[in-house]
Amino acid sequence: MKAANDPRHQRRRNAVRELFAVSFNKNQTVSDLAREITRQEDQLDGLISINAPEWPLDKLNRVDLAILQLAVYELTIEKKEPVKVVIDEAVELAKEMGSENSPGFVNGVLGSIVKGQSSEGSEKQNG
Repeated sequence: MKAANDPRHQRRRNAVRELFAVSFNKNQTVSDLAREITRQEDQLDGLISINAPEWPLDKLNRVDLAILQLAVYELTIEKKEPVKVVIDEAVELAKEMGSENSPGFVNGVLGSIVKGQSSEGSEKQNG
């Protein structure tokens, strides 16, 4: 378990809260991180939709969606942290903030996204 006072964990937790709030009111004042994620929302949500086809975005728990948006942003756009760290953090946030099923769902969607990216990379190398 990550230390609750770890600044990186706090930053992620705050971003999830802000993204959750924005899902109800688009005019929220948010951090630079949350603002950048909302700017990339169409791209991020597209990846989430492709990798969770049985869950339309409007039916997803908004906390789970916020966690996924943050993690997908970190995995595909920011790319500052190792994949394992991003997924572990997302699962921890899902345990803290989501429902009983959230950790497994978040882990599954992110695993699918990572597998899709690695297969795209190998196709490009072999192409």
